[in-house]
Amino acid sequence: MMREVPLVHPGEILLKDWLEPMGITQYALAKAIQVPRRRINEIVQGHRAITADTATRLAVFFGVDAEGWMALQAHYDTQMVRERLSDVLPRIPRYDQAAHA
Repeated sequence: MMREVPLVHPGEILLKDWLEPMGITQYALAKAIQVPRRRINEIVQGHRAITADTATRLAVFFGVDAEGWMALQAHYDTQMVRERLSDVLPRIPRYDQAAHA
């Protein structure tokens, strides 16, 4: 099943909604939150997930909740898995309590 709206990696959100509008470079962010520059680069390129560690650091830096970053990543990951398992999921039966009562 084709997705109508393109799925956006949380790294693209970090880049387009936070870093670019605020004029913050990847290097400056990495330095401020004390992580390797490569970590931020891989996240904004969509090659790396935002972990709880990174989410917490971003939350402190931007003054937001870490859970928001984690929710973005969880949504992205779940949608990717649904696509990858699209041929398997329809064959998994739904548990019906009434049938087993």
